[in-house]
Amino acid sequence: MDQNFNNGQNPQFGNGWQYQNGTQQYQNATQQAYAQQAQQPAYGPNYGQQYQTGGQQYYQNANQYGEHFAGGTPYGNDVYSNANGLNNNFYDDGSTVQGPTTGVMAQLAQAMAQDVIRKAFLYMVAALVVTAIAAFTLQGNMYMWARENYMLIIFAELGIAIGSNFAIRKGNAVITAILFTIYSYMTGMTLGLILEMYTGASVASVFVVTAVTFGVMAVYGLVTDADLSSVGSLCMMGLIGIILASLVNLFLHNTVMEMIISWIAIVVFVGLTAYDTQKIKKNARYDMGDRTAVIALAGAFELYLDFINLFLRLLRILGKRR
Repeated sequence: MDQNFNNGQNPQFGNGWQYQNGTQQYQNATQQAYAQQAQQPAYGPNYGQQYQTGGQQYYQNANQYGEHFAGGTPYGNDVYSNANGLNNNFYDDGSTVQGPTTGVMAQLAQAMAQDVIRKAFLYMVAALVVTAIAAFTLQGNMYMWARENYMLIIFAELGIAIGSNFAIRKGNAVITAILFTIYSYMTGMTLGLILEMYTGASVASVFVVTAVTFGVMAVYGLVTDADLSSVGSLCMMGLIGIILASLVNLFLHNTVMEMIISWIAIVVFVGLTAYDTQKIKKNARYDMGDRTAVIALAGAFELYLDFINLFLRLLRILGKRR
């Protein structure tokens, strides 16, 4: 091992310090103990100091970039915390980057996340426009065909939803967009049949209530620092229960049970709106590649389903029949 001791020639580090292998490891040649060590040269020479006493390792960074803690081994299970006020990023074992490491990258990530969120809501609004056009132009032969093939349309929508999920997993934004558009139009056809049973004024008022409720929960999902994963899990369990209860009520035709299901569904879709909005923000931040279009479309699809189902459940409770 090469030993090139300073011997007082560089007063910045004192007597007896050793520079070795480009990592700026300083060794006290007389006491055989490490006093200072700057590691990870890619991050600069002043990112850390190592103090070793009796086998215990203490890593401390005295500058403004944060602190480096390690337990047990000098380089294993290291957690690097960026405390520069821009973000909270962690590196596992010094290699796996889970977030931007610099202020510039943090700002870029935030800008990209905002762009994905904006596109997701624009796609959702576009899908709602397609649905509205299909619902209010359902007349004549098309109306009769939709009425006679209502269940066929429902099963077709289910197949499209499954196909969309497959396209999202494959990262195919074009197929996802096409299927999303077809699904929106077919939903408008079924919605047109349902709206015929309610007065126009009640439909408009319920739409306003739905939009306000949806908007409030979407904003909450964007701005809250709380992790809504547990809320999403509970809502998904509730959604499964709603589907099963609705299937049972198809045979029972129980009005009271239908009202209970509708109230529970409102709570579930309100929670899912906040959860799905937060999920878009998370996915956009940690998947900043060529999948951003797919992330936006997938998020728009989920938000669209939340809005439509919330609207239908509120319509059953608040809507006035003709």
